[in-house]
Amino acid sequence: MKLSHFNFDLPEELLAEHPAENRDEARLMVLNREQQTIEHKQFKDLIDYFDEGDVMILNNTKVFPARLYGNKEKTGARIEVFLLRELNEEQRLWDVLVDPARKIRIGNKLYFGDDDSLVAEVIDNTTSRGRTLRFLYDGSYKEFRNKLNELGETPLPKYIKREVEPQDEERYQTIFAKNEGAVAAPTAGLHFSKHLLKRLEIKGIEKAEVTLHVGLGTFNPVEVEDLSKHKMDSEEVTIDEKATDIVNNAIANKKRVCAIGTTSMRAIESSVSSEGTLNEFYGWTNKFIFPPYDFSIANSMVTNFHTPKSTLLMMVSAFAGHDFIKRAYEEAVKEKYRFYTYGDAMLII
Repeated sequence: MKLSHFNFDLPEELLAEHPAENRDEARLMVLNREQQTIEHKQFKDLIDYFDEGDVMILNNTKVFPARLYGNKEKTGARIEVFLLRELNEEQRLWDVLVDPARKIRIGNKLYFGDDDSLVAEVIDNTTSRGRTLRFLYDGSYKEFRNKLNELGETPLPKYIKREVEPQDEERYQTIFAKNEGAVAAPTAGLHFSKHLLKRLEIKGIEKAEVTLHVGLGTFNPVEVEDLSKHKMDSEEVTIDEKATDIVNNAIANKKRVCAIGTTSMRAIESSVSSEGTLNEFYGWTNKFIFPPYDFSIANSMVTNFHTPKSTLLMMVSAFAGHDFIKRAYEEAVKEKYRFYTYGDAMLII
């Protein structure tokens, strides 16, 4: 399939600027692959599609406040710095994106905070907007990370045009977030409330936690018509023994295994054994899933509604079938589902 197969027109008013009032009361579109049917539910109705012994695979990554605003030395120009990943803890080196990039050259210094308590020096160019920064801070590593958290802002995606609000700090984080390292939330997981998780537990539905630290590369639009030529950015993954035991037991007992979000799906598909079971994994993945593709672990998934030409839309199309997803998205637009980060959800069974 080609890139042009994944384009569609989305009315701007369907972009969700704010989350649903209650996490589990977002709308849920249910796609049945076998019967090719579409149902309209609420997210809390998810429980009706699962039974005792079924497993949900959750990505427990935690978003850190990755967006900083600083001032360039001498000119005082305001510069946005988006922290992507830490390269060296001891030297406090970070991969970042800067905006506007044309103003930022090697050797420039940036000052953060009203009191300029944090300084960074640009030591390398990585991409057109990418830079390597060395942070200069008098204090321990823990104090340095606390300073980043203090000065940083919840990294809402750029297409949310409003200012960051206090509620975003809590709502742009899943309730099962544990392991800090993501610069974007695994959005399908945002719909789970504590109450819904408790109801799932009471029903005997198990949860297996994996970690994939979501990077901005997940959301980069594909710009080559030949999908096989697209390169995914690498993201860090941890799948421990406890998670593999839970998932493999469900596979052996022919239970439903549901990947919550494209990030969970990519994590598990990056570590499949020759027998079609899940292996432990500690490392990086740049796996790109697009049609046609045979999935090995999960037989259902929860996802949000994704941007045109995105790798996320391609993965979902590979899982549900391109024509079925196309029909579902047309219906979502007609029924005014909310799209993207704070939007509504889809269950594919």
